[in-house]
Amino acid sequence: MDARGKKTAAAVLEEVTREVGQWLNVLFHGRRKTGYTDLEASEMMIRAAMHRVGAVGITQLLQFPVPPADQRTVPCSCGHAAHYQELRSKPVLTAVGEVKVSRAYYLCPHCHTGQFPADVELDIKNTELSPGVRRMQAVVGQEAPFDHGRQQMKLLADLEVTTKSVERTSEAIGENIAAREQEEIQRAVQLDLPIVLAKPVPILYVQMDGTGIPMVKKETVGRQGKTEGQPSHTREVKLGCVFTQTSWDEEGFPIRDPDSTTYTGGIETAEEFGKRIYVEAWNRGSSRAVMKVVMGDGAEWIWNLAAQHFPGAVQIVDLYHARQHLWDLARRLHPNDEVN
Repeated sequence: MDARGKKTAAAVLEEVTREVGQWLNVLFHGRRKTGYTDLEASEMMIRAAMHRVGAVGITQLLQFPVPPADQRTVPCSCGHAAHYQELRSKPVLTAVGEVKVSRAYYLCPHCHTGQFPADVELDIKNTELSPGVRRMQAVVGQEAPFDHGRQQMKLLADLEVTTKSVERTSEAIGENIAAREQEEIQRAVQLDLPIVLAKPVPILYVQMDGTGIPMVKKETVGRQGKTEGQPSHTREVKLGCVFTQTSWDEEGFPIRDPDSTTYTGGIETAEEFGKRIYVEAWNRGSSRAVMKVVMGDGAEWIWNLAAQHFPGAVQIVDLYHARQHLWDLARRLHPNDEVN
């Protein structure tokens, strides 16, 4: 950074420090005058001030210098070299607010493709959201409607984002995760999963189920609903979890190992889901399990997957559905008996 840049940074920091001092004076003056401290207003004000200071610091950190004369070319994807043109800046929303990044721009004279190597290094290529902000958006976006996520970003992090931004970020990260999962599933199909050398797993449980979830119209086009002639309003998502057990309580009932449950799921066919749950169980140590147990509601597709992917496993109908099946049988055998 040159002397001019340092002077600018120092000037901005001095300005922010002055603002923080003024805010603190307001807080203390108000307390002296009224004898009352509005803690929420105070903490929000101080958070905003710290964000300002942090944004100044990150902005200065992201002021990349002009590359030396012997480093002004970078490889281009077309096989030629891209040449340095100039420094260009863009805004980036970070966890402490908006900052400016200034970095070198390179242009290939052969294919006319431009690139910013620093954007790749910082993980901000083709986006104005920092990795930290994208992670926040993905977390709030998976929990509730996207507009609610936008409100949470404002309340919890004091960051102004749009509902569409939360939606796009959540979906992009979700697609990334799904792509990695599919790569792992394909390795499983090709019997290319790593063998993990570790302690045996006494008992490993695999549980599967399916349930309908509401969908927008475009996701149910052409699908028959539960009522004849009516379109479907839901899609079935198949869900699975894997957990372990190493102990029993005083009455002999098995105790699930704390924090041992992992989950997986997808809107997909039973065949595709079978590969997914197999990979999840493998990652949890199914190859080292002394005993494997598959639990389900009695649906045929579940037992077909159990036989295919977990041969020899103990198959258990979960208690709720076992009772349900028992009542259904009782009603068939004794249709005229009253239920008390």
